[in-house]
This record gives sequence, structure tokens and C-alpha cells, in this order.
Amino acid sequence: MISVASFLIPAFLLLVLVLVLLLRPYIFPAKTKATSRRQMNAAIYREELDKLEAEHQSGVIASTDYEIAHAEMRQRLFQDTVEEDDQEVSGSTKKTAIGLCLFIVLLSSVLYFSLGDVVRVAERNSEKPLTQEGVEKMVAEFAAKMEKDPGNLKGWAMLARSYRILGRNEDAAKAYARAGDYIESDPQLLADYADVLATNANGSFAGKPLQLINKALKLDPNNLMALWLSGTADYNSGNYKAAVLVWEKLAQLLPPNTDESRAIGESIAQARSKGGLTPSKPVVANGKTISGKIELSSALKSKVKPDDIVLVIARKPGERMPVAVLKVAAAAFPMSFTLNDTLAMNPSAPLSQLSEVSVEVRISKTGMAKAEAGDLISSAKTIPVGATNVRLLVDQVRQ
Repeated sequence: MISVASFLIPAFLLLVLVLVLLLRPYIFPAKTKATSRRQMNAAIYREELDKLEAEHQSGVIASTDYEIAHAEMRQRLFQDTVEEDDQEVSGSTKKTAIGLCLFIVLLSSVLYFSLGDVVRVAERNSEKPLTQEGVEKMVAEFAAKMEKDPGNLKGWAMLARSYRILGRNEDAAKAYARAGDYIESDPQLLADYADVLATNANGSFAGKPLQLINKALKLDPNNLMALWLSGTADYNSGNYKAAVLVWEKLAQLLPPNTDESRAIGESIAQARSKGGLTPSKPVVANGKTISGKIELSSALKSKVKPDDIVLVIARKPGERMPVAVLKVAAAAFPMSFTLNDTLAMNPSAPLSQLSEVSVEVRISKTGMAKAEAGDLISSAKTIPVGATNVRLLVDQVRQ
């Protein structure tokens, strides 16, 4: 919305500029005295008398006519120059300048308040919601632009997402197909494309949708959309055990106590019920853990808020898939941590079975598994399982 200051300041400066231009003769008077009305009249009549004399000398006007005309002109000259002459033609009094200023300011104010100020106009315009027809028009214009630039693969991906948001899944599928190689390296776009194709196939993931999901998970094993779709594909095919395993992994990646985590918990419970599966027994931690302290660089202390999430992530060296993840709210630093089997991403592959892991810390605003720009991170350290007094320093900002 346009602020009052952003309008009034330029308007005031423009008004000052107009006044300076209009009143320049009054503000900066000429150094030489201006010609008075009496002087101008005298000069004019003097010129006319000279012309009359020249015409008489050349014989154009007779002597009698000359004398009559000369007498009349002298009489008019006397009448016009005898008048009171206390003002100059090109000069002005202060009253004139002040009067012009007041008139312009008054006129501007009347127009401004009668037509409505710019803030109220901007507020009324901002209150107009973007209608469905407006969105459809924008997308249609974008589609027409893309037809003229078919080689713009990124543009086709953007158009596909627009169609998907509008619920035009058939058009979205065609646009994703035309995006070609651009989406092949993007796990999120691959998952979105799979979702569109499955929707168009009445919920069936057979064929290309499942291929796209597997490709997305190969690029990013923790992609939330791909994990959800993979579990849904298993659930729809009746493989409830596989669905539970995938969704439990997804649940570990979601921030706790959120609508998303509660929804996935309900889906897991439903899959267990339909598959006749007993609830998984909680993993009991044995004596083989990793513990230590997380320290924060003094330069980054101002960037951490109380509602930030601290993630301590352990991976098998050389692999992207976490073995264990600890999620806790940010507290005073240095803060203690312990990684054990209860935090395993896959209960069948607990931390205690490994001899060493690569451990790193990430402080996130959202607590999402996928690293984001602005996250605070530490360098990864290879640590033997069972180590204590481990020191992890958060001293970098992810770009």
C-alpha cells in the first residue's frame, strides 16, 4: 500500500518547483530597474511623431494635415503620460506573489480533498481480491507466451505448476511433459509430475507415476512429497506394511506437533489397522550412543530464535540417508545432545550397528529435513559410535 509520506513528499516538492518557476520574476527581480508605464507611453508616441515627421518631409502628408495630426498626437501623449506612475510594468509587489502562492495552495488542497486522497484510493484498490477469472487470464497469457517460446523448459515447468494449482491436471501433465530435461534433476518437480499423472489416472500409480517417484527419491531420499506418494502407492496397492515403513520415515522428517505430523500419524494408524499390523515396539537404546555438546559461534548467536529447531543428523559415511536424527528446540548454548537407537530412521538399521557415522548440526527455522538457505550449520565430523564428549561447532550459514 502507498504510504502517506511517499505521496505527500513528492507532491510538496513538485508544488514548490511550480511556485518557483511561476514566481521567479518576483523572487529574483532584475538588477536593472524595469520600464514604467509612463516611459513606455512616451517612447511609443515619440516613435509615432518621428514617423509623422518623416512622412511630412517626404511629401506624403500635406502641411495642414501634418499640423492637425501632430497637435492631436501631442495632446494624447500629454494625457497618457500625466497619469500617476507609481508601479513598474515588469515589477510586482509582495502582495502579488503572496496572492499567487495562496491561490495555488488553496486550489491544490480543494482538488486533493474533493477527489480523494491517494491513500484511500490505494486502500480501495488493495481491497479488490484477485478473482478466479483474473488468475485464469494471467495463466492463459503465460501459456500463449510459452507457445511462442517452446524451448523455454523452465517456463513450461512454471506453467505446469500454475495449471496444477488451478486444478487443471490434464493441462499440467502436458506442460510437465514439455518441460523435458529441466525437471529430470529436480526431485520436487518429479514428485509433482507424478502426483498429477496419478490424479489423472484416478489414483493409480502404476507405470510412469511410480517411475517418477522412485527417480525423485533416488535424487533426494528425504523429499517429503515423494515419500508421501510412495507410501500412498503402497497403500493403494494393498501393501500396508511397506506404506507404514515409508510413512514412518516421513513422520520422522516432519516437525513435531504440526497438522502434517498428526495427519501422517493417522494415515499410519489406518494402514496398520487395514493390514492387521501390530504397533511397532519402541526401540530401546542400548549402551552404544554418541553424546557431546553443541556450541554456537558468537557471530551467529543473534541469528538463533527460541522457536528454531536444532537437528543433529548422523549418516553412514558417504551416504545421504540419515541413520538417526535428533530434533530439539533451540536452547542456551552450549547444549548437550545424545544420539541413540530410539532416534533411528529405520528401526531395522539402528545406530548401534555401525562402527562410525558422520555427524553434523543444523539449526532450522522450520525443522524440515531438507536444508534451506539461511540455516545455520556445522561441519560434518566422522565420529566412532560410542564416543562421548563430542564437540560440534555451528559456525556457518547455508547459502
